[in-house]
Amino acid sequence: MINPPNFGGIFDIPKKEKQLQSVVLQSENPAVWGDPAKMQKLNKEKSVLEKDIAAWKALSTRSEDALVLLEMAAELDDEGSFQEVVTETAALETLQHELEVKKMLAGELDSNSTYLSINAGAGGTESQDWAEMLYRMYMRYGEKHGFKVQEIDRSDGESAGIKSATLLIEGPYAYGYLKAENGVHRLVRISPFDSNARRHTSLASVFCWAEVDEDIKIDLNMAEVRVDTYRASGSGGQHVNKTDSAVRMTHLPTGLIVQCQNERSQHSNRDRAIKMLKAALYEREVEARNKAKDEMNSVKKEVTWGSQIRSYVMHPYQLVKDHRTQHETSQVHAVMDGSLDDFIYAFLRNPIGERVASSSLPGDDSPSGNL
Repeated sequence: MINPPNFGGIFDIPKKEKQLQSVVLQSENPAVWGDPAKMQKLNKEKSVLEKDIAAWKALSTRSEDALVLLEMAAELDDEGSFQEVVTETAALETLQHELEVKKMLAGELDSNSTYLSINAGAGGTESQDWAEMLYRMYMRYGEKHGFKVQEIDRSDGESAGIKSATLLIEGPYAYGYLKAENGVHRLVRISPFDSNARRHTSLASVFCWAEVDEDIKIDLNMAEVRVDTYRASGSGGQHVNKTDSAVRMTHLPTGLIVQCQNERSQHSNRDRAIKMLKAALYEREVEARNKAKDEMNSVKKEVTWGSQIRSYVMHPYQLVKDHRTQHETSQVHAVMDGSLDDFIYAFLRNPIGERVASSSLPGDDSPSGNL
């Protein structure tokens, strides 16, 4: 029998099993059943713990089974069984890699769900179309990982694409993974909107902030918040389009702005916007407290040339390159279809001090616009 891998920290299994027992006991208390917010929090914590424990146990059991099969293959000189071990070993290495990455997600809010906003940069239709491409990419990423993705707000472009959008991506560690996407994303392609078929560069920014629990106290003085209502746009039926149900909140001391239009009533949109604003303020507070070591400060930049964290090149060659980690791939279409894991893992593995600040690509020295 082999000893199961020792991950410690986030995978301190005996500790997590005790935590799970405690959560289960709390959720079975009838006094909690009448408190939906408390039950939701307990169910979320239970889901995270169960997945962590199950993943570690699966790796341990499969490792032991592979060793037994290897011993049998050696005794019987069975080439078929040996090949099964080789295949299983590759699968176990992938699983171990995923667990090691999750071990890095030990931040205060890493296990939380996340809000993700996308904003088109300068460039009109070109950038707005690129923003919508990113919107689809993150929708597909969420689907691939079993996250629930909900559109909170969306502002469509005049002729194509989106000016901005905000998604709520719900699931264990959604924020821990997607915080790697904070920053400016740059597209280089032959423009479908240019009759002369010239190469264009488009920019859009992405920002994630964690959804915070109700029990985290945020000092929000509503007297310092300007609340605007407006008519929601997009799909949603007659009610959405004919009433001023959408809500925009501006926190005057900080300038933070959040907006919500996906709920059917102004009251529901107001409640969601308050929750989003509290989460954004909490994120701001965490950043201020950890300014010296906070990774976010290195990637939240103005949506301008030279500030991009990642480039997606579709012409004259195929390449997606992250300028912080130097990870790259020629599989552009797979990335646009939501295959972001390798980029996210590279970000999580590399301490911020070891990242290389480079935004250049081969043969690329032109500013934003047509090339």
